[in-house]
Amino acid sequence: MSTPSPTPSTTLREITGMPASPASLRESALVMIDLQNTYTRGVMALENVEPAIDEAAALLDRARSAGIPIVHVQHDAGEGSPYDVRAEIGAIVDRVAPRDGEHVVVKNFPNSFVGTDLESYLRGKSASNLVLAGFMTHMCVNSTARGAFNAGFAPSVVAGATATRALPGPDGTVPAASLQSASLAALSDMFAVVVPDTSAIPD
Repeated sequence: MSTPSPTPSTTLREITGMPASPASLRESALVMIDLQNTYTRGVMALENVEPAIDEAAALLDRARSAGIPIVHVQHDAGEGSPYDVRAEIGAIVDRVAPRDGEHVVVKNFPNSFVGTDLESYLRGKSASNLVLAGFMTHMCVNSTARGAFNAGFAPSVVAGATATRALPGPDGTVPAASLQSASLAALSDMFAVVVPDTSAIPD
């Protein structure tokens, strides 16, 4: 007797009638999270980081053309750390670096809303829909998306513009690809609309 195939799970978003599609780019603000040099090399190098930066750059170009609010978030863990914003290692990658007039937030916690002016800036721009991109998927992207949701914003995460790394787990190493998938699935269950790439965000 064959075992029936499991029925695909239903997300809490579906159960509670929350939107399944992202808001349009022109009705959103872009939040670029921790696209810093530290993630491109050395101890903090992420899997598939270069394609993720390319996707983030394409998203940033679209946001600039649309004239929407853009926020660049930078993590600072102090001098000499892999997140030293005073050094080249902690700087934002050149091809997604802020331009004049684009807001920069320096944070000290994974959730970009904690201890920063991010919420007040977004409120001042009347932004309720957010498009999120950046690093790391399981850490600051995850924390910021949840923080945005809890503060009443409607976040969408562009999966192709995020990346993470393998981590030790209770049963052995968790591969980066597995952690990436699990982190995005956890977000899409309730906290955010998750789309595969920039093209999935409508104009």
